[in-house]
Amino acid sequence: MSEKGILPSRFLFCLITISMFLLIISSSFLLQFSSTSFIPRSVFKLILLNSTSVFLKANVENEPMKLPFMSSKDSQTATGTSSNSNSGNRMAGSFGRQKGKKCDPGQVLLRVYMYDLPPEFHFGLLGWKGKPNQTWPDVSKQSRIWPYPGGLNLQHSIEYWLTLDLLSSNIANIGRPCTTIRVMNSSLADVIFVPFFSSLSYNRYSKLRGKENISVNKMLQRKLVQFLMNQDEWKRLGGKDHLIVAHHPNSMLDARRKLGSAMFVLADFGRYPVEIANVEKDIIAPYMHLVRTIPGGESPPFDQRPTLAYFQGAIYRKDGGVIRQELYYLLKDEKDVHFTFGSIQGDGVKNAGQGMASSKFCLNIAGDTPSSNRLFDAIASHCVPVIISDEIELPFEDVLDYSEFCITVHSTDAIKKGFLLNLLRGIKQEQWTKMWERLKEVVQHFEYQYPSQPGDAVDMIWEAVSRKVPSVRFKIHKSNRYIKSHHPVNSN
Repeated sequence: MSEKGILPSRFLFCLITISMFLLIISSSFLLQFSSTSFIPRSVFKLILLNSTSVFLKANVENEPMKLPFMSSKDSQTATGTSSNSNSGNRMAGSFGRQKGKKCDPGQVLLRVYMYDLPPEFHFGLLGWKGKPNQTWPDVSKQSRIWPYPGGLNLQHSIEYWLTLDLLSSNIANIGRPCTTIRVMNSSLADVIFVPFFSSLSYNRYSKLRGKENISVNKMLQRKLVQFLMNQDEWKRLGGKDHLIVAHHPNSMLDARRKLGSAMFVLADFGRYPVEIANVEKDIIAPYMHLVRTIPGGESPPFDQRPTLAYFQGAIYRKDGGVIRQELYYLLKDEKDVHFTFGSIQGDGVKNAGQGMASSKFCLNIAGDTPSSNRLFDAIASHCVPVIISDEIELPFEDVLDYSEFCITVHSTDAIKKGFLLNLLRGIKQEQWTKMWERLKEVVQHFEYQYPSQPGDAVDMIWEAVSRKVPSVRFKIHKSNRYIKSHHPVNSN
């Protein structure tokens, strides 16, 4: 080949090599700064991996995530979080932001306006006292976060985590998903959030104290109704775009009918009439589990879980919970079944966690209400849940297929002699292991923590709310069809 022919070939080779190098660099640059505003959100939504949203952490690759403050997940799970990211259920809204940069309101999935209610409705119930005219505590530093009471109070603490997340959404130095942001102008909001710690109010302030004629809980509900009814935001749409957390089944008992047009965040619908709360307009949120989350790498497999089925808790219940009593007498003498009374007193939570971690199946049986914290303790323990509760509604079921990691049994079948044991003993190791692996993937969706992280319980709740917004808008627009068209017609 002549020298003239060699030069162009070498030139083309160098040109192609340089072009490929620049293409790789530019792609990395785009991914690195994906949460900034120069990439349209509609375009970035297309960047998916195995149908899972990509959470990008700036300038970090394969670095263990430091567990956020006050997490429901044990710190030992921190290094295993990323391995569970392929849950296949992440929605396109969960884009992480770089620390030091605020979320762009134009790119977030949900814009939320939060009322500046007096502290007596929220952190004041925790004992927090701010400076004169200070409504909210400083959440910019983890050391300053006012703690939530422990014990059974924690299982209904959803109001606390959502409020913390909104307060932190405009603080640049807190790394959290850009799913939701607090806006200060209600006209820009998709949803109006009511920051009333209703579950805590019921748990701690529903009884009369001293010379009180009315409990603090009842008084706060009356004040809240009066406040909301006087707000232009409520009057505008009759409260249909408002979000109220009432996770404890007995919270908001006095106000729920008057505020029933709002969206509720609930544990279940067991104590609500269908016209007040229903799956069409409301959100079911998981309880905050009480037992320690088992790190994925430490989770005992099938042959290291000697107990076939596990239940520990209150056995004699009213309403639909009568089935617990029937199952107790059916199963209490089975050698590979643990079915006994139990409470959280003493080492109750620790013992329950150890028992679940050594069991293949954990029974989640209806009690006074269709749901209980026991389901989420089982998920955290990677113990395959067996749901025996005909009226239960499950969190995020529009994006999670519970049949992949739970077994559901009709109550009428469960109390047939031998039915439940034959069913569970008939599940082979291979099938159980598949469900166990899925539990290790989905457990992140049931973790409450601060700051929130992509795919955790707080993030999933906001995404669930965002999926209700189009339905709310549709109803409002449909109801407006004739209202705006009923204008006098000028015959001239």
